[in-house]
Amino acid sequence: MSSEKPQNKPLLEIIFNVALPSWLLMKFSGPEYLGVVLGLIVALSFPIGYAIYDYVRTKKANLISVFGFFSVFLTGGIALFELSVEWLAIKEASIPGLIAVFVVFSGIYGKPLIAKILLNESIINVDKVYNKLNDLGKMNEFVIRIAFANKLLALTFVFSSIMNYLLAKWLVKSPAGTVMFNEELGHMTLMSYPVIAIPSMLMLAGLLIYVTKVIKELTGYKFTELMIQQ
Repeated sequence: MSSEKPQNKPLLEIIFNVALPSWLLMKFSGPEYLGVVLGLIVALSFPIGYAIYDYVRTKKANLISVFGFFSVFLTGGIALFELSVEWLAIKEASIPGLIAVFVVFSGIYGKPLIAKILLNESIINVDKVYNKLNDLGKMNEFVIRIAFANKLLALTFVFSSIMNYLLAKWLVKSPAGTVMFNEELGHMTLMSYPVIAIPSMLMLAGLLIYVTKVIKELTGYKFTELMIQQ
């Protein structure tokens, strides 16, 4: 029996969370096809369905998936109850904003989220790093550097929050519950990937490089020397 952990599937994530919902909202929410309400429900069912599939496959739900589910749920509520589009912009900003707050508090309580993400025991030999830091008396310096990196991680979500708000204000102007609202919502979903997701991933990559350099500087270990053999 294989003990290998299920891997992420970036292509499927993009297809089910971005491409298909956007395409359906922009092309099939008119009265001659699915209609406004059914078109929205069908489009939103894809990211929800993928979140359920991923949970069944990995047997766990991560924080981002939970926030993603509530994001989809709130978007559907705003559209179906025909609330002001201002609420959509607020909702788009609130999800990454709440994550930023969570990241900051994780650092305050001594359990920085970035350590859980980048110092993952399934990826690197964390004990080897900590033992070396203790031997060299550099643990305090390491904690300070990781706390700084955690603040930078929070800033990436602040960036996402601001960009989400601006993108929603820029692209979604039609009243909720209309065909144009669905089309604009689909356009916004599509644009969020190159405008927000890719820059955010590049920032995370930069943080990974920073943390690996800190580890090498303080312990002398290269990242490849710490990787767990899969």
